[in-house]
Amino acid sequence: MVLPHKKRRIAVIGAGICDPNIYELAYQVGQLLAPKAVLYCGGLGGVMEAAAKGALEANGQTVGILPGPRAEDANPYIQIPVVTDMGQARNVILVRSAEGVIAISGGYGTLSEIALSLKMWKPVVGLKTWPNIEGVHYVKTPEEAVEKVFTLLESPSITAKPNPF
Repeated sequence: MVLPHKKRRIAVIGAGICDPNIYELAYQVGQLLAPKAVLYCGGLGGVMEAAAKGALEANGQTVGILPGPRAEDANPYIQIPVVTDMGQARNVILVRSAEGVIAISGGYGTLSEIALSLKMWKPVVGLKTWPNIEGVHYVKTPEEAVEKVFTLLESPSITAKPNPF
């Protein structure tokens, strides 16, 4: 249950390096999330930077869960850098910190975050990301991605399932 004065925590995961089209999709997702959620991401470039930029420019809040030992490595749109010095293991912290996940494009790091999210019974929405993963809800637009993640968060079937492990 979310208290009325608290925003949701949504992670945007995806490619650390991306083309302008993917960057624009992530930027739009960040803008759309800003009024409703705190944006969490890996804090670096590509999709992470674009989503954080969109959220910050729409007066949202941004948190970057960084893989390295330096807060200065965060992209310029991260307001709260969380330094882990854990490399890819930081993916667990990112996913655990979020209530829902939007995956945009991405490589194997994104695939690991998707798998971790599903293992933790977090709703995952996919936008031009890894195809055909059971449990991922695929959409075609930034608007659909944001709408879908909030719809899934309101569904008791997503959050009520216990993790058997």
